[in-house]
Amino acid sequence: MGPPNALPAGRWPGSVEELVARQRTLADCRPAPWQSPRRALRIAACWVCFRRGGRGAGNAGEPAWVAGVLVREGQLIARHVFLGLAGAPYQPGLLALRVGPLAERAIAGLSGAPDVVLVDGTGRDHPRRAGLAVHLGAVLGLPTVGVTHRPLLAEGAWPVDAEGESSPLTFGGEPVACWLRTRPGTRPLVVHPGWRTGPDTAVAVVREAAAGHRTPEPLRAARRLARQARSLA
Repeated sequence: MGPPNALPAGRWPGSVEELVARQRTLADCRPAPWQSPRRALRIAACWVCFRRGGRGAGNAGEPAWVAGVLVREGQLIARHVFLGLAGAPYQPGLLALRVGPLAERAIAGLSGAPDVVLVDGTGRDHPRRAGLAVHLGAVLGLPTVGVTHRPLLAEGAWPVDAEGESSPLTFGGEPVACWLRTRPGTRPLVVHPGWRTGPDTAVAVVREAAAGHRTPEPLRAARRLARQARSLA
């Protein structure tokens, strides 16, 4: 049996029509909220990168360098790096077709169990309220938080320029994400509640994971490993 509140493992749609239908189903799901443990979190993250200098939307079947990491208190405790293939060209709102199975494999291949997963993608800030962070969490049965540099559709004013400050982002009158200042004097990040996480929990996870950097350390580590693997190809 799979983890609770999860979709069957590996069940990623293979067409735009299937993905849109799945996203609409996920948007209506209301899984039990995650309760963060009272200890240092084991935070996983994944990163997928493609050939340098790529133009346009890319192609299905092109090589993808993928890394998953597990970090606790700023220390890398597990990693999983591999070469995969893109599932589809990039299309806004349909990122799961391109990288969903790769992201799942990156996290599932880690030697330790994460408490929560950081995703380079959106959550409810999405045309159908189910971006990659929501979808990946549902497949893995793990709480997720999306982190991006810009919102997809949501709007909202930046927070004051002080570390840890946040402000809401709304779409269609609904709060769907938050700006978060991880460092003063730099552009805030967008924090996306994903699977089983709300705004306050998502912001708290990213604050803990930032470790003094603008981008949370688990995402930095996964990006670094994926790019190192690409450089050796």
